[in-house]
Amino acid sequence: MYGFEAMTFNIHGGYLEAIVRGHRSGLLTAADYNNLCQCETLDDIKMHLSATEYGPYLQNEPSPLHTTTIVEKCTLKLVDEYKHMLCQATEPLSTFLQYITYGHMIDNVVLIVTGTLHERDVQELLEKCHPLGMFDSIATLAVAQNMRELYRLVLVDTPLAPYFSECITSEDLDDMNIEIMRNTLYKAYLEDFYQFCQKLGGATAEIMSDLLAFEADRRAVNITINSIGTELTREDRRKLYSSFGLLYPYGHEELAVCEDIDQVRGVMEKYPAYQHIFGKLSYGESQMLDKAFYEEEVKRLCLSFEQQFHYGVFFAYMRLREQEIRNLMWISECVAQNQKSRVHDSVVFIF
Repeated sequence: MYGFEAMTFNIHGGYLEAIVRGHRSGLLTAADYNNLCQCETLDDIKMHLSATEYGPYLQNEPSPLHTTTIVEKCTLKLVDEYKHMLCQATEPLSTFLQYITYGHMIDNVVLIVTGTLHERDVQELLEKCHPLGMFDSIATLAVAQNMRELYRLVLVDTPLAPYFSECITSEDLDDMNIEIMRNTLYKAYLEDFYQFCQKLGGATAEIMSDLLAFEADRRAVNITINSIGTELTREDRRKLYSSFGLLYPYGHEELAVCEDIDQVRGVMEKYPAYQHIFGKLSYGESQMLDKAFYEEEVKRLCLSFEQQFHYGVFFAYMRLREQEIRNLMWISECVAQNQKSRVHDSVVFIF
């Protein structure tokens, strides 16, 4: 019941909430980012990170460093923290934590299938997979020729199995089908996660509804922009939108018929929550849209820590840490490629 979480939440969730709030205090600050942006080499970045929580993960790495090494080690820290929380969690928090990784599973499936289609080495692809989205039979994805085989041979035993019901076809896999598969799976996953959070009720339902609705709306906008000028029909586009969120259902109807970025902007500016995001962009421009969405997401994720006795903080922390890793990757790439003038283009400050 909403408002009574304080009475019972700490019996099972108190320790882990304290842990995740402690982890949050270890996120990099604006001062850290400003120092990182001044670095001249990747070894300078390593030296600066040695004073943060990433220090133990990077201390034994020899020079010369590579961007991939920095990202890999920072991701390893996130994975270790996640596994610790999952080991300590009881139901329903353990199921909630598992839901957080399903998005990575979908990305890994798509990565392997796309790579196989382009005749890339499976071992090389497995190394690129996100460690939070790994499952036992992932290496055998390479044998599938179409969606039906993909499901029957591999995915039937994974948590993604229920999400595949909508995209099982006998059509051969090609780039277009794979992208549709990714978005169909994500749609089913977000709807399932949303329903699960609603069942939990209370503050968790309230906060996660807002965060998942924002994710669903962002995906609807990205699907619309990416499908402009492709052979995807309006009806197909409409099927890929999630059945919840601020844009559901009227915004989806309008997005489905958009033909260019300015029409998308016109639809989104009718919604006060998204007005300021599109207000930052000049007309006809979509390059900075991702950053604008990330900034808005970070703001919402940080706000979820203002309330207690709910599971939204676990989702928020994982997302904030992933954003931090994206920031570190961008800064490292800019330093490695001697493009320091562009270093602020994609960094999203968290605090």
